[in-house]
Amino acid sequence: MKNKLLLLSGAISYGVLSTIVTKAYGQGYSLGEVVGSQLLTGFVLIWLLVLVVKLREKRLGSRAASNTAVQRTTEALTWKKRLILLAAGAPTAVTGLLYYQSLHYIENSLAIVLLFQFTWMGVLIQTMIQRKGPQKIVMFTLLVLFVGTLLAAGVFERGMDGGYDWRGIVFGLLAAVSYSLFVLLSGKAVPNANPVYRSGWMISGGMVLVFILFPPTFLFDGTLFSGLLPYGFFLGLLGAFLPPLLFAISVPHTGEGMAAILGASELPVAVMLSSVVLHEHVSLIQWFGVLLVLLGVALPELYKRLKLRRGARIWQTE
Repeated sequence: MKNKLLLLSGAISYGVLSTIVTKAYGQGYSLGEVVGSQLLTGFVLIWLLVLVVKLREKRLGSRAASNTAVQRTTEALTWKKRLILLAAGAPTAVTGLLYYQSLHYIENSLAIVLLFQFTWMGVLIQTMIQRKGPQKIVMFTLLVLFVGTLLAAGVFERGMDGGYDWRGIVFGLLAAVSYSLFVLLSGKAVPNANPVYRSGWMISGGMVLVFILFPPTFLFDGTLFSGLLPYGFFLGLLGAFLPPLLFAISVPHTGEGMAAILGASELPVAVMLSSVVLHEHVSLIQWFGVLLVLLGVALPELYKRLKLRRGARIWQTE
């Protein structure tokens, strides 16, 4: 139960981000300032945690440190592996840039639905890599996700050209592609490293990329301390720092299937905040679409558990 709560907390944290970004845009801050301050906060927080973990390991000794929730690394981080982690952190920065850019053109509730297309995109990418067709349950799941997305986006109410800015649609879908690649690559990048050290180098890689694309002038022109800091702090805490750390701790204990189900709570949280905080109109049909998307995310895990139960019953009767 503890690990499930940690996972749920991480997903809810992600769901809050788009509302904070929209509020920051309302105050006149740019894309580079928003994403840059977010990653800078995440960078400071994660390396402070790295320092705490290192000091704790030295004080308690290797045996005691290995029993903590955040385990000691099982392999040395050479500079080659650090560079791999720096590169693996780039897709998360790209995802943030594309997703936050989509919020310039479309409603928050639609942007989060588009980002959630990473669920079927990930399946498609894996199918292309493995060169093996998906199972029937996967195809049915993709159909449920597709219909749910159309409903949640309000397509059936407003029509395909009903007031959408297609720049926002494109940026939102590209963010989903980028996030799919991040999920695929991040698990393969030095998987045996301590999750805290791993997160530190990945966040650093994302921050370096953003600072190259958008030089951090907000650090020197007074913007950071004239109002940007609160937005950057909460975005960094709830986006760059807490969720990756909570997922790294909880997913090995909950399993990837349960992680997908609980992680989907990000979607209703984001849509609810869009309605309550940003006063965006979310109809009953759109809410039904959100529920369908959540069902689509949960279907493969539910199907797997149903098969296991049936197998157990057959084994018991024999």
